[in-house]
Amino acid sequence: MKTEIHNGNEIIDVNFEQRKVVIHERYEKLRILSDLLLGIWFLSGSIMFFYKHWTYWGTWLFVIGSVQMLIGPSIKIIHKLHMKKF
Repeated sequence: MKTEIHNGNEIIDVNFEQRKVVIHERYEKLRILSDLLLGIWFLSGSIMFFYKHWTYWGTWLFVIGSVQMLIGPSIKIIHKLHMKKF
């Protein structure tokens, strides 16, 4: 941040680029975590379907994975709205 006086008015020059990079990195990490969890839910659910007594829990993992599929795009939308401020 740099402050200077111009024609009697104080001008504050703020560089938001570094802040944008930090925010972008945080959202990128959230997206990666979301994608990783999505893979874990669906892979685990798929394996559970091989065993009759695990089918119930495998179904729930598919439901959780489906909810996780909604979380990824939601993170992206929130990221876009947050970056719009800058």
